[in-house]
Amino acid sequence: MIKRLVLGEAGIGVALVVLAGFFVLAAPNFATEQNLRNIMTQITLNTVLAVGMTFVILVGGIDLSVGSSMALCAVVSGTMMAGSSSPATLIGAILVSVLVGGVVGWLNGFISEQWRVPSFIVTLAMLNIARGAAERYTDAATIYNLPAALNDFGTLTLIGIPAVFWVAVLLAGAGWFVLSRTVFGRLIYATGNNEEAVRLSGHKTSRIKIAAFVIAGFTVGIAAILYMARLNIASPILGQGYELNAIAAVVIGGASLMGGRGSMVGTFLGACLLGVLTNGLLLMGVSDFERQIITGLVILVAVVLDAYRLRLARKLAVTQPAQPAAPNPVAS
Repeated sequence: MIKRLVLGEAGIGVALVVLAGFFVLAAPNFATEQNLRNIMTQITLNTVLAVGMTFVILVGGIDLSVGSSMALCAVVSGTMMAGSSSPATLIGAILVSVLVGGVVGWLNGFISEQWRVPSFIVTLAMLNIARGAAERYTDAATIYNLPAALNDFGTLTLIGIPAVFWVAVLLAGAGWFVLSRTVFGRLIYATGNNEEAVRLSGHKTSRIKIAAFVIAGFTVGIAAILYMARLNIASPILGQGYELNAIAAVVIGGASLMGGRGSMVGTFLGACLLGVLTNGLLLMGVSDFERQIITGLVILVAVVLDAYRLRLARKLAVTQPAQPAAPNPVAS
C-alpha cells in the first residue's frame, strides 16, 4: 500500500515539492513572487490542453493535432475580433474558437471510429491539415490589433494569481468532477479498460470515444483564446510541439497510454512539474538543448516508474488473500 501511494498521485506531488525545493536553493530568483506568477502563467496552456488530452488517453486514443488545431482556432477567432472593441464580437469570437476546436475534435474521433483507423494516424494527418488551413486562412500572416479587453484579461491577477491560471484550475476541476463523479466519467474509464465489456452492456463505445475527442477540441479552443490573451497576437505557426507537452503532462501524471488508467489530479500535477522544471532550468542558465534532454529523461523516468507501479499493483492483486465468503442467509 505504501509503495502504491508513493508511486501514485502522492508520489508526483512529492516529486514536485522536491523539485521546487531544489530550484529554491539552486536557481536565483526562483522563489520570488513575480517568478511564481510567471510559472503559473507559463503552465496555463499546457494544463488546459492536458485536461482534454486526459479524456482522449483514458479511452485509449491519442491526439497529435492539438497544437495545429490551436493555431487554426486562434486565426479564425482572431480574424473575427481584430480591430473590434465590441463585447459581443469578443464573446462571439470566443465561442467560435471553442466551436472550431470541437469540430476538429469531432472529425478526429469520427474518422477514427467510422473507419477503424488508429487515432495516432488520424490526428497526425489532422496536424498537417489544421496547420495548412491556418496558414492558408491568413496567408501565413500574424494577426494583430486584438481587443484591449482580451489583453487586459491576459494580464489580470486575482488575489495575486494570474486570471488565466484560474481558468486552467477551473477546467481541471471540472474535468476531475466529470471523470470521478459522473456516469460519463465511469464510461470513459471503462471504455479504456475493456471496450468490449462496455459494448456488451449496451453502450455505444464509438460515441464515448468521439465525445472524448470533442472535449479535447473544446479545450484546444479555450487554450487558443488564452494564448491570444497573453500575447495579444494570433499566429498560424503557434502551438508547435504543444501536443507533446500535453501528452507528457498526462503520462507524468500517471496515465497509461493503453487507456483506462489516469486521473485529472495527476495530469494537473504533471503539468505543474513540467512547468517548474522548465522554469528552474532556465533560471539556472541551462541551454535549450540541455533542457530538452533533461525534460526527455524526466518523461522516460515517469514512464518507467509507471510500468513498475503497474507490475506492483498486479503482484499485490495476485498475492492478496481472498476474502471469506459471506454466509448464505437463505440456507440458514
